[in-house]
Amino acid sequence: MRTKQLKRVRIGVLFGGWGGERPISLLSGRKVVEGLRASGWRIVPIEVTSKDRNPARLKRRLRAARLDAVFNIIHGTFGEDGQLQAILDGLSIPYPGSGALASSLAMQKAFSKLIFEERGIPTAPWQALDRETPSARWEAEVRVSLPCVVKPADSGSALGVTIVRKRRELRAALRAAFRDSRWALVERFIPGREITVGVLGDRALPVTEIIPKNEFYDLDAKYTPGRSIHVTPARLPASVTRRARRIALAAGQALGCRDFFRVDLIVPRSGQPQVLEVNTLPGMTDTSLYPEAARAAGIRFPQLLKRLVGMALRRKGSRPGRN
Repeated sequence: MRTKQLKRVRIGVLFGGWGGERPISLLSGRKVVEGLRASGWRIVPIEVTSKDRNPARLKRRLRAARLDAVFNIIHGTFGEDGQLQAILDGLSIPYPGSGALASSLAMQKAFSKLIFEERGIPTAPWQALDRETPSARWEAEVRVSLPCVVKPADSGSALGVTIVRKRRELRAALRAAFRDSRWALVERFIPGREITVGVLGDRALPVTEIIPKNEFYDLDAKYTPGRSIHVTPARLPASVTRRARRIALAAGQALGCRDFFRVDLIVPRSGQPQVLEVNTLPGMTDTSLYPEAARAAGIRFPQLLKRLVGMALRRKGSRPGRN
């Protein structure tokens, strides 16, 4: 495409939001804006705030920007749970990443678990607990054996996650999970090596092993430089690596994910990877796992972003300035 035509293509970068992951989205947004500058497209940064809880206001902003495509990097609430995807679909603005239904299913971890079990995708035993359950019955309602992991059923970045080793710790763990969600997911803790598999298109990227310096890969370990070690490609037997990549592709396919996503897994001593969750909007910060896996596959960050936006433009058959 000629330089003049490239400059007419307007790509919006949506970042911010109002959920608990807003600070991470701001970091990711800056990196995406910088990375897309080299594309030759006109890049339009759009910070989404609590004022945009009114969908009509956000729709007016998006229409006024006359965008050919959007790169959404709003993690968590609104940006990753299908709400924003539904708005973009309604405006016929293409975007890289999973659609509204797949985003909603991946964010709602209990729904994901049901689908994984139905498809025979290995995942830890689990149950969901409703915040409306009388607090006096919380401990009695938990049937998953200890140790277990308690977390909000619909948030990311390890917000509200607790590893529970003693029965008396359950109440505080559930209270922490219910601060962020009506539903808490309780799943059996599986000791093992934590890995993640990024998927680009229909291809699994190199597997990354995560070695946190904290008890687990929490918010601090995810985004504080030096608080975790990433080994890419993971030092796993070739058979386990193949299995992990195959399971990651199957998990994303089961939920209907597309373009790019990341699947977190645990590899116990048995060597059978177990799916933890699917992240439909991986972070794009300096410490994020997805860009690191892409680099290991020989894909530089600006090249990765341009490829992702290209997927959206091709899906719509974009012509500059149509929106």
